Amino acid sequence: MTGRYYEEFAVGETIEHAKRRTISESDNQRFCDMTMNQQPLHLDADFAAGTQFGERLVNGLYTMSLAVGISIPETTDGTIVANLSYDDVEHSNPVFHGDTIRARSTVVDKRETSDGERGVVTMRVEAFKLVDGDDVLVCEFERTVLSRKRSVDGDGSAD
Repeated sequence: MTGRYYEEFAVGETIEHAKRRTISESDNQRFCDMTMNQQPLHLDADFAAGTQFGERLVNGLYTMSLAVGISIPETTDGTIVANLSYDDVEHSNPVFHGDTIRARSTVVDKRETSDGERGVVTMRVEAFKLVDGDDVLVCEFERTVLSRKRSVDGDGSAD
């Protein structure tokens, strides 16, 4: 378990996530199949060629989900009780097959629950792709989680 307990998050802290992933055509196809999203802009090369993008786009929900997944090891791996919300989602630039995605999270808020046994942490997650040596923002959103607190004996369970 590498995630953080509530006490280990600091408001204003930015976490650069080490993992990256290059998105394949197969990744996009499987995600669309699993979610029953048959939007031709994601799946039909001929249709997409006639759009302003000129090629198929990676499903934006896959990009968002990938950013969450990339962030898990350094944030909530094994220390989360539940994801509470995803808010203010923006897809600022398109993602194409072959783009490599990286993410970073910034802690924007935290508070204890009313019973004091857990904490609520809100992070701004940003996903980027590399274009000509520069990071280009492709997706950003706020992720709010219910986090375990570290117990006196250090195992994170409630006393």
